[in-house]
Amino acid sequence: MKLFIFIATILFTTLFATSKAQKEQLAIQTDTAYSFDKVPIVYKKAGNGELTLVFVHCWGCDKSYWEGQLKYFSNKYTVIAIDLAGHGESGLDRKDPANGTGWTVENYGKDVKAVVEKENLTDVILIGHSMGGPVVLSAAQQLGNKVKALIAIDTFQDIEEVFSKEQFDAFYKRFEDDFSDATKKYISSIFGNKADSNLVKSISEDIASEPKDIALASFIGLFNFKEAAEFDKIDIPVRFLNSDKFPTNPESAKKHIKDFDLRIIKGTGHFPMLEKPDEFNGLLEEIFHKLTD
Repeated sequence: MKLFIFIATILFTTLFATSKAQKEQLAIQTDTAYSFDKVPIVYKKAGNGELTLVFVHCWGCDKSYWEGQLKYFSNKYTVIAIDLAGHGESGLDRKDPANGTGWTVENYGKDVKAVVEKENLTDVILIGHSMGGPVVLSAAQQLGNKVKALIAIDTFQDIEEVFSKEQFDAFYKRFEDDFSDATKKYISSIFGNKADSNLVKSISEDIASEPKDIALASFIGLFNFKEAAEFDKIDIPVRFLNSDKFPTNPESAKKHIKDFDLRIIKGTGHFPMLEKPDEFNGLLEEIFHKLTD
């Protein structure tokens, strides 16, 4: 009987310690780094793995769009989700005299760099959704060998496609004339056909609440960012995880990316992490595993 009690006590203590360690590992902390222009960059962090996954949101969004990934991946990795300047809880006061507006892809990349350096990270995978794709591409150039790979989420459908100024101006004018209405209509149109209507409404309204001047300036920054030429400057693995809402041209990517692979998540639109979170996390986990195997 004493032996049974002893064994039971050991098992209980081990299970309790494991459970406590898991809870501590899953604890999400909030911290702040300061970008090149002293704008505060707020981010969330969870987990304590040697490899760090840094998630960067899309145009008009914020770090909360990665809550599911913070919780899911922090059992194995350190996971960070960033609010870029002008988004979420990060600072709004940015102006770069060199180009007249601070809301460029390169400056957003500096926000990511500030967080990575604040955390003293040397083994990083950058994950960017939509606008976050160009941002992490720029950040990778700035961070050098600290970045082991890039993962782009539903972006870079054709990195060689170039829009004329006339095409951009027509697109831009809709948002300039009535930002809230144009944003809601646009965001609603890029969800999958079977997306939950409440989710579509919530996200559309959230992005439409982004400060108009920052959102419009970010459009200009994206238009001026030449994706193919920027990919030519890096030599790390790049993975695309895109939805099937819009076709992806892998051949154009292969011309500029030496180590490239594409995965498609079917039946979703522009927000696969929210539309099919379980399938999305599973596919992303497979990508991480193959990159680190």
